[in-house]
Amino acid sequence: MIEVVAELSRGPVFLAGETLECVVTVTNPLPPTATSASSEALAWASAQIHCQFHASESRVALPPPDSNQPDVQPESQTVFLPHRGERGQCILSTPPKILFCDLRLDPGESKSYSYSEVLPIEGPPSFRGQSVKYVYKLTIGCQRVNSPITLLRVPLRVLVLTGLQDVRFPQEEAVAPSSPFLEEDECGKKDSWLVELAGERLMAATSCRSLHLYNISDGRGKVGTFGIFKSVYRLGEDVVGTLNLGEGTVACLQFSVSLQTEERVQPEYQRRRGTGGAPSVSHVTHARHQESCLHTTRTSFSLPIPLSSTPGFCTAVVSLKWRLHFEFVTSREPGLVLLPPMEQPEPVTWTGPEQVPVDTFSWDLPIKVLPTSPTLASYAAPGPSTSTITI
Repeated sequence: MIEVVAELSRGPVFLAGETLECVVTVTNPLPPTATSASSEALAWASAQIHCQFHASESRVALPPPDSNQPDVQPESQTVFLPHRGERGQCILSTPPKILFCDLRLDPGESKSYSYSEVLPIEGPPSFRGQSVKYVYKLTIGCQRVNSPITLLRVPLRVLVLTGLQDVRFPQEEAVAPSSPFLEEDECGKKDSWLVELAGERLMAATSCRSLHLYNISDGRGKVGTFGIFKSVYRLGEDVVGTLNLGEGTVACLQFSVSLQTEERVQPEYQRRRGTGGAPSVSHVTHARHQESCLHTTRTSFSLPIPLSSTPGFCTAVVSLKWRLHFEFVTSREPGLVLLPPMEQPEPVTWTGPEQVPVDTFSWDLPIKVLPTSPTLASYAAPGPSTSTITI
């Protein structure tokens, strides 16, 4: 029996283009007092990162799959296939890397191996929607002599910031003689530079503030004015808005605002409704605020953007966009007053009307949501960074 443990050194969340680092530890769990006949051996171990794509058959009309790539990957026991047994298609993968060959461990002995790989920058972000799913995993395959291959999968979350594909790492000219005894971590320098550049771009895109005002009206007049200071946010930020109802000519009895994502299948992949297909557009509400606002002059709300959610993106099959969805309930009666008279000669009992004729309408305001720091996403929404398997 051999125990294999894979541990991500910095949590399970990464930015596309970063370097993933994983330590793989192989241990013979038998006590050291066991006989030499209890030694265990592994023929080899290899590691690879891949992205698995799966689409809902009721929502997405994909072209017929290639006969050489079935929807469910074959259960090969002799070839290292990281996506073996998983449903969907492997749309992105890194070259496999061999960790070791012909490893023998005595009882109680363990050895560790380091694996590092740059996450492809051209791939989609991690996403689990109602129409499609993009799932990243680090798969480690191990095989004992004359035994089938065993796979250890470590789930990953990948954030994508568009615009980094065309950025090149600056090459600094050497101004001093280099020492062959000092090993320079070029990969680490590039990785930190990429994260720093992404942070600067996110800060520049989300720090600009300018008041935007929107007049809200129905078919009978003005309801109020909505104000928001920016339209571009990062994961983990709060969407803050104000609503001024004092200037309206139509009484607003109640309003609600929802922070939503809109997942839309691209037109060429939409399944026709007549063939039993589900709607090509689906909405998910991440936060909601509701308020009764009759006789309210001014109010505000704050909706948090979950760190575990997916920023907006677009692929050939699906797009994801963010929006604020408003719903208003207004009175049909002009000059509606539902307050008791202030001056009465004698105490009286006052009750409000049992029914008020109302109208309802909705309004959508698009906003843009970008990724955040992978370290912040890892700390705030921790996921499993260690996986174990026994062979």
